[in-house]
Amino acid sequence: MKSPNRIPYPRSTSGRLLPGVDRMTIRRLIMVAALVLCSPILTAANASAEENRAGTFDYYVLALSWSPNWCALEGDARESPQCRRGTGFGWVLHGLWPQYHRGWPSYCRTLEPQPTRAMTEDMADIMGTPGLAWHQWRKHGVCSGLSARAYFDLSRQAYDSVTRPAVLRQLDRPVRLPASLIEEAFLRENPDISHDMLTVTCRDGRIQEARICLSKDLAPVPCGRDVIRDCALKDALFAPLR
Repeated sequence: MKSPNRIPYPRSTSGRLLPGVDRMTIRRLIMVAALVLCSPILTAANASAEENRAGTFDYYVLALSWSPNWCALEGDARESPQCRRGTGFGWVLHGLWPQYHRGWPSYCRTLEPQPTRAMTEDMADIMGTPGLAWHQWRKHGVCSGLSARAYFDLSRQAYDSVTRPAVLRQLDRPVRLPASLIEEAFLRENPDISHDMLTVTCRDGRIQEARICLSKDLAPVPCGRDVIRDCALKDALFAPLR
């Protein structure tokens, strides 16, 4: 029985090698065919490595999460200190994400040292917990091309550059509202941001995040198509501060 992995040499109906074709020529042809078949795989691998190179991206997405809704969906089950009564967290910094015009890098290789515990603890006042700061560095910060300190400093600068609507902090009970109202509130407070630079997302019937697209210099810029995912809910739940 012939091995299914062996490629037979070209032979005539009599079983002899075809004229002008020797075994060395056949081996060379097989090697060339193997290289041709492998080249798409190598090209894809090189493209993936290029896309995930630290510092190589087009713009940032500043993701702001409404803490009371996150607590109701996940934080309470985790017993997160962010969700304790009296903490007063509203729009917390979920992250500052390097982004391509289509897609995004993550878990890039970097020679930068890991952040210290003090660095991540310093971010808890706007991120809720040091653990989130650590996770954001590990997944997104390493793709910024910055050191951990520079990345956290830039994240805080980006967070401070956007005015969070104060009226939303004045709610004393859960309300249902169109998600578009959240977007309009941000646009009123930030006249340099336009509709194509901001998107509001929902999850499980609740307002989830406001995401603003920023240049590497933190100037508002239009978002890519894969970032704009405006929530269309007319009755999204919005919980008050804790």
